[in-house]
Formats: sequence, C-alpha cells, structure tokens
Amino acid sequence: MTDYAQEQEMEIEALEAILMDEFKEIHSGESGLSTSNRCFQIKVTAQEEEEDGSITNPAQLALIFAHTEKYPDEPPLLNVSSLQGISGEDLRILKAKLQQEASENLGMAMIYTLVSSAKEWLAERFCQDSDGVNAEAEEAAKEDIVIPHGEPVTVETFLTWRERFEAELALERAKLMPESVLATPKEKKLSGRQWFESGRMKGAAIVAEELDEELDEEDIFDDDDFEDDEDDMLEHYLAEKSDSSTHPSMRAS
Repeated sequence: MTDYAQEQEMEIEALEAILMDEFKEIHSGESGLSTSNRCFQIKVTAQEEEEDGSITNPAQLALIFAHTEKYPDEPPLLNVSSLQGISGEDLRILKAKLQQEASENLGMAMIYTLVSSAKEWLAERFCQDSDGVNAEAEEAAKEDIVIPHGEPVTVETFLTWRERFEAELALERAKLMPESVLATPKEKKLSGRQWFESGRMKGAAIVAEELDEELDEEDIFDDDDFEDDEDDMLEHYLAEKSDSSTHPSMRAS
C-alpha cells in the first residue's frame, strides 16, 4: 500500500533544499485554491543576462500548489499568480499548460518538473520578446548605415569626367566674355586665355600709368636736385685733391 503522506513530505523536503528562498509555505486563504491542506508557493523567474553580465528579471510569477490525498497518483491542485509583468491571459494559458503536464506525469513526484516547465515558458514568452526588440533595433541600425552607390572610379571614367568638367569650365568663361568679343568673326576671336591675358596686360598698363602720374605730381626727381648733387660732388673732389697735394710737401720739409 502506497504511503502518499510520506511521499508528499519527502518531496516538500527536496523542494526546500533545492529552491531554498524561492520556496515557502503560505496560508490556504492566500493560495486561491479550494482546500484546507497545506499550500506552498514557489517563485518562478524568467532571468535574462545582459551584455554587461548583469541579470534582469523581465517577468516573475508564483506557482502555488497543494497536494491532494492520493498525490502523485492524482494531479496536485495548481494555481499561478503574477508577481511582475504577466497578464491575466498569459496566466490562464500557463495554468492550462501545467495542468496538462501534471496529468501526463501521474505516478511520480512532479512539482519540480512543473516548476522547470514554468521557467521555460516564461523564457520563451518574455525573453524572446526582449530578443525581438533587440533584433529590431539591430536591424534599424543596419538600415541607418549608408552604403556607397555609384560607378567605381577608373582611369577611363576619370578622363571622361575631366573632359566634361573642362567643357563646363570653358562655357562658364565664355559667359564672362564681353558680347563684343563673342560677336567677333571666328578668325579674329581671342581664345579664353588670350582674352584673360590681354585683360591682365591692360590692367598692368593702367597701374603703370597711374604711378607715372603720381611721380610727376610729387616731382621726386627734379632737375635742380640733379644739379645740386653735381656741385656737391665737384666740391668734394677738389677738396680731396687739395689735401693730397699738401701732405707731400709737409713730408719733404
């Protein structure tokens, strides 16, 4: 004859040793179960490890159970409640899942099996959603990366571009030329370079002419100045000659 009470007590002792702080006995009035038997609560957490090594708990639930008289030959009484981030609809889905698994594991201690199943369900339901958000963020980041488009640069494409650029530059220079130059017959027309250089020479001539006018106005080099300089030079020369003729006579005496 099976001793159900002993088997149940052995399972409770094993759960306490394995789950430790996550396992506790609660009052039957808190369990939500229609029973006066001993009721127990196990905290089930969907743990997720972040890139920096820290662990977050996106969802937590309480798995509540009570042994029936002939457990494990009949399923236990089960209930689930949200401790963090789980909707009522998700709780109903999980409860139905656990009850189905309990029916499939009759004849053996099954509470720890049900706890493991609840953890897997939480991980699939919530950690995958988080992974999906991260995947969407990574996909958006890839879309933001600018991929260069266009034809690769080769010698041929560069030469083609340079010819087109020089043609456009010549057109812009032509726009700057006076209409009188553009109307000149072809054989008399100046090239863009000739026209540019002629403009520079004309500007240089104008500047030289202005400098000459300023010099004339200021009378920097007057004829009187040149005459004064010649008289000074003559006086200086005669003085030197006089000194040189005097020194030999002194030496002779």
